[in-house]
Amino acid sequence: MRYHAQALAANGVDVDLVGFEGMPLSKAITADPRITIHRINPARLPMRSNLRGSSYAVAGLFDAARVSFRLWRTLRKLKRPELVLVQNPPAFPTMLIAWMLLRHRGVRFVIDWHNLGYSLLRLRMGQWHPVVRLARWYERRDARRVDANLCVSRGLAAFLESRFGVQNAHVLYDRPASVFVPMERGDRERFRQAFFARLNVHAATVGFIVCPTSWTEDEDFDVIIETVPRLEERIRGWEAAGSGRRFPDLVILVTGDGARRAEFERRFAGLQARRVQLRTRYLEPEDYPRVVGSADLGLCLHRSSSGLDIPMKVADLFGAGVPVCALDYGACLAERVRHGDNGLLFSNGRQLADVLFDLFETFPAEQKALDRLRSGARKSARPTWEEGWTREAKPFLLGPS
Repeated sequence: MRYHAQALAANGVDVDLVGFEGMPLSKAITADPRITIHRINPARLPMRSNLRGSSYAVAGLFDAARVSFRLWRTLRKLKRPELVLVQNPPAFPTMLIAWMLLRHRGVRFVIDWHNLGYSLLRLRMGQWHPVVRLARWYERRDARRVDANLCVSRGLAAFLESRFGVQNAHVLYDRPASVFVPMERGDRERFRQAFFARLNVHAATVGFIVCPTSWTEDEDFDVIIETVPRLEERIRGWEAAGSGRRFPDLVILVTGDGARRAEFERRFAGLQARRVQLRTRYLEPEDYPRVVGSADLGLCLHRSSSGLDIPMKVADLFGAGVPVCALDYGACLAERVRHGDNGLLFSNGRQLADVLFDLFETFPAEQKALDRLRSGARKSARPTWEEGWTREAKPFLLGPS
């Protein structure tokens, strides 16, 4: 939504950007005179993350009621818009409140679909819970009554058309913003040395893996916990088989912050890891593109709740020319990650351990496999977000040029 706001503003549109507190914004947005920022406190119950089933539903409805009031209070103060663009998820209660307050003659509504909200609820509550079924009905109704639907994958667009009866679904792939660019080898090495000092990494030879995350329910951190012991065991056997052999240290940087971070750090600390080091850091928006660009490999642990979305982190990594090892969840991911070309797919910790061992066995002297994947990643960086938005989204948001 930040990218949408910037693109609209660049096309001469005055934008009211409404979102939750806690998400930092780049200077490109905060300094843009055409973008007015409105922040809403989500104020979620602290115990909600530990609940399941009906208890989770009750807490969620209580939170939704509080957010509804805050959103209503914010939206009622806005100047009447010509276009309302809503991201989904979160679907509840964003779309309902926006529709009730802002729907007037001549106002167009567009949903930007990144996943299915009811599929995320299904992770906590089970497929047949009444709240999940109500949520599915709610999303289906909204998809059919808005003016257009933008989708992050062809699979998601096909789902909306075949299962929700939508006639106006259009694909807008998540793509890298122009700030994500490949770093030349010399610049990358200089940046890494300074950054490793900040991370307290002092090994002579380091394979650097960046794992962007939001610490949400649809990211499978168990895979790393399963991978590390298997990888360490294979490394020990390889080093013992030949005199003077030493596998490079692998540093996995997990970015972002969230409620699941502390538990993951505790579990990783309990592993007997000698060659694999974990670092968790929140990165400022201005730092994030350079850190991503300095990596040898990207790691995506997204396990789609619907099987229909494509995580934005993959686009960011490709924009920086970094190949991706991604947890495989089906055909939609294959729309962007092509196994053996711009990345590699794995299904479990054992497979990921084998992939990492094979890629870094001769690192840094021999990097043929990584270089081949880097070349594919760089080709996947185009078109950029701005180019794709102009071609795929602008006609539906602003009309033809």
